[in-house]
Amino acid sequence: QVQLVESGGGLVQAGGSLRLSCAASGLTFSTRTMGWFRQAPGKEREFVAAITWGGGNTYYRGSVKGRFTISKDNAKTTVYLQMNSLKPEDTAVYYCAAERRDYEMGRIEDDFGSWGQGTQVTVSS
Repeated sequence: QVQLVESGGGLVQAGGSLRLSCAASGLTFSTRTMGWFRQAPGKEREFVAAITWGGGNTYYRGSVKGRFTISKDNAKTTVYLQMNSLKPEDTAVYYCAAERRDYEMGRIEDDFGSWGQGTQVTVSS
């Protein structure tokens, strides 16, 4: 059974930084694309970033490019999201997700079959 456990969320002032972590188990981590999504109150969940199985390719939504960095440590079966220059509009519950298939690059929710419980990120102005 796949388990994804996020940590690292919290309250931060605008302009600050946070690093989210997602520890994975129950899957062959080195063959899966991993992603981060977020859901703000009253809004649909949206794609934030993804990284391919070996870490060679990364993808970001436009509003976080240049501020967020996704990385993957296959030895530790952990994916990270470094968030810098945070803005109030980044406030959301952040979810870690694992692609359903080996060696596939997913960027929409339906591509991801396993999800963490989410971690709250709140950015104050």
